[in-house]
Amino acid sequence: MSTIATAPTGTIQFFTAPTPNGHKVSVLLEELKATYGLQYTAKSLDFSKSEQKEPWFLKINPNGRIPAITDENRDNFNVFESAAILLYLVQHYDPDFKFMFDPVNDANNYSEALQWIFFTHGGIGPMQGQAAHFFRFAPEKIPYAIDRYITEVKRLYSVLESRLQSRDYLVGDGRGRYSIADMNCFP
Repeated sequence: MSTIATAPTGTIQFFTAPTPNGHKVSVLLEELKATYGLQYTAKSLDFSKSEQKEPWFLKINPNGRIPAITDENRDNFNVFESAAILLYLVQHYDPDFKFMFDPVNDANNYSEALQWIFFTHGGIGPMQGQAAHFFRFAPEKIPYAIDRYITEVKRLYSVLESRLQSRDYLVGDGRGRYSIADMNCFP
């Protein structure tokens, strides 16, 4: 088992809430903790108190959304957006490429992983969010909007189902290998 190249002395502050994007980062942080001993502290933000819009948090994420991290091991470097956090964490804390593919020695799988990460982050996430909004939270039910977004979510999930038909994971040789591409598809 390798140790993290930078031998961290601090921790990662993880700002989250029980949302799909927060869960994605939680999964990777737990994997890195189990594999390399990476330490992190989770702070759940209270949306009912609009903590994510407080000035202190807007310095971490100017968009006022979760998840976000502050990395004490790297001069309190802030990262926001779940896919960016996943990529940052594997870049700095996964020296053995257990959860991502080596961009130099396994460039094709690395590129393919990025494609699935962006597919999920740019397609499934936003469409699923819109479907949930119009189906559950909109003050007025708009059948066209509900149908449009639910239909698109189903189409996007059918792309994943097709990809996984004869595989265990989205990316990698043979049946694939567990990676952040899979974590990023977590609902």
